[in-house]
Amino acid sequence: MAPRSKRCEVRRDISVVTRLRRAGCHASRDGGFTLLEMLVALAIFSLAALALVRLQAVSARSTVDLRARTMAEIVARNLMIERLTDPRPPVLGVSNGVVENAGRQWHWAQQVDKADNDRLLVVTVRVDGGAGQSPAVLTFGRPAQ
Repeated sequence: MAPRSKRCEVRRDISVVTRLRRAGCHASRDGGFTLLEMLVALAIFSLAALALVRLQAVSARSTVDLRARTMAEIVARNLMIERLTDPRPPVLGVSNGVVENAGRQWHWAQQVDKADNDRLLVVTVRVDGGAGQSPAVLTFGRPAQ
């Protein structure tokens, strides 16, 4: 009787596989990923990871640039306030200098012109933020007297 029951089990196994194939399922050898599928998945993952690393580097660089730009604008505003509160008007023409702020030397340039009515001076202050940085530029008016 034992051989007969084994045959039934084998027949049942064959019928299960046959039913799975008819239903569109594949044998168990297709249950995992192929090497090619794994390589493609790893390539896509590595591209995404590299993009994130690049994004972090750009973000860190932008933060440093923004800090320098903000400090240059603060220096330009300080120079503007000095020009506005000085009882003597600034000298006409171009002048430049260096000022220290936040433990750093800031180079500035100033252009002073008369306005159309000669009662107003137009002052443009430009503070260089450093190599590769755009300068902070402020233009304002103040009384000539």
